[in-house]
Amino acid sequence: MRDDIVLRLDRTTAEDLYVALYEAGEHIAAGAAITPPTAEEAERLGTFLRDLGHALGRRCSPYCDHL
Repeated sequence: MRDDIVLRLDRTTAEDLYVALYEAGEHIAAGAAITPPTAEEAERLGTFLRDLGHALGRRCSPYCDHL
C-alpha cells in the first residue's frame, strides 16, 4: 500500500477533526449552523492540515522550507 497516507493524531486533535467534519456534514445535509472553532481548535486543525498537505506532497506556501 505505497499510496497510503498515515498520520498520527493526538486524541484532542482527532476530536476537533471529528466535530469539524460532523458539523460540515450536518450543514450540507440540513443547513445546520457550524460552530466557530476556538483559537486552540483552529491552531490544532491548521497544524493537522499542514501536516496532511505535506504528506500529500504539497507545500504550504511558495516559501515553505520546513518539509
